[in-house]
Amino acid sequence: MARVALNLGVRDLAELAKVAPGTVSRLEAGEELKERTVEAIRAALEQAGVEFVDTERGEGVIRLRQF
Repeated sequence: MARVALNLGVRDLAELAKVAPGTVSRLEAGEELKERTVEAIRAALEQAGVEFVDTERGEGVIRLRQF
């Protein structure tokens, strides 16, 4: 999980993405969210150092960028 890899709590990520903590929890629980909300969370994770990578099999994985 990207949030855990960055050592961020739910509230920390919510603050970075400018969404409610419950929204982050709903995303992690697999609930459907508005596309712009998912994009805001993804952008916050990317800004914090996560890189999203698709494998040859189409699976999504993450890695932390080296600063």
